[in-house]
Amino acid sequence: MRILALVPGGIGEQILFFPTLETLKQNYPNAVIDVLVEPRAKAAYRVCQSVNEVLLFDYQDRNGLADYLNLLGVLRDREYEIALNLEQGWAIAFLLWLNGIPLRTGYQGRNAYLLTHSVPLKSEQYAAHRYHDLVGSLGIQTPCPAPKLSVPRVDIDWAEAEKKRLGIGDSGYIAIHSGSSKSSLSKNLVKTYPAKSWSQIIKDIQAKQPDVSIVWLQGPDDAASIQEIRTSAPNLTVVEPPDLGKLAAFIAGANLLLCTDSAPLQTAVAVGTYTIALFGPTEVKKRLPADSKTCFGVQSSTKAMVDIAPVTVLEQIWRG
Repeated sequence: MRILALVPGGIGEQILFFPTLETLKQNYPNAVIDVLVEPRAKAAYRVCQSVNEVLLFDYQDRNGLADYLNLLGVLRDREYEIALNLEQGWAIAFLLWLNGIPLRTGYQGRNAYLLTHSVPLKSEQYAAHRYHDLVGSLGIQTPCPAPKLSVPRVDIDWAEAEKKRLGIGDSGYIAIHSGSSKSSLSKNLVKTYPAKSWSQIIKDIQAKQPDVSIVWLQGPDDAASIQEIRTSAPNLTVVEPPDLGKLAAFIAGANLLLCTDSAPLQTAVAVGTYTIALFGPTEVKKRLPADSKTCFGVQSSTKAMVDIAPVTVLEQIWRG
């Protein structure tokens, strides 16, 4: 049996989909499970053992007829028997119908007539649970498991070597990730927190916990923020993990992660690191499990990240 999951979105969305993949693997242990994801999300599957092959398709691009015909051929060659479709657009649903995949499941809506099965779209619930609802149409009624990662040993070793190189001692470290993303900005979703506010938080932590290292986990789009922060926090340690596995290993070893709503947040949820995450335009309940004992969200009352006062974050850090 071959199963295809069509999962648009970035790395964070893939991690939120990992519980669904885990359930599929448990219920179809001999099945070949593939995913169709955007190129920017491929890196997520370095830390997932439930998937056989990662196929690429840019759901956000202005795809022409040739792109869809090429995808049609790729899927037809693999002769899938089940397709789980998170993409709600007409074109992809039509393509799956054209492929003749026997069981096609997705969310109820105006394109559901192209599916063989559909489930209600509960857009207000935690995203991992919303995705996991799809397996109910396959007759699977098990609860949604918690997101998990499988970090390669080589990535754990890399993180340990980096800590040693940087002189991070037995007191451990607090990790920070800004969540800067050109993709979010292109959608007018400002999910970054001002460098000035981060600087105030870092100063307070360094004053109260001078033996604990502050490690900034640098992403590809936040070099300017780091330069600004270093003017007021010259002792800030910066690490640039080259892939998700190494980022996950560094997050897993932290005493605390401070971040925004981003892929590192979902990574922290999956590895169980104590985390405080800042939320602007997105809602905490949709991105964090309600029963989490390790991850906490600070929601902006105005939906603007800039309006979260540093003192509010510090109160969460020092609340005991």
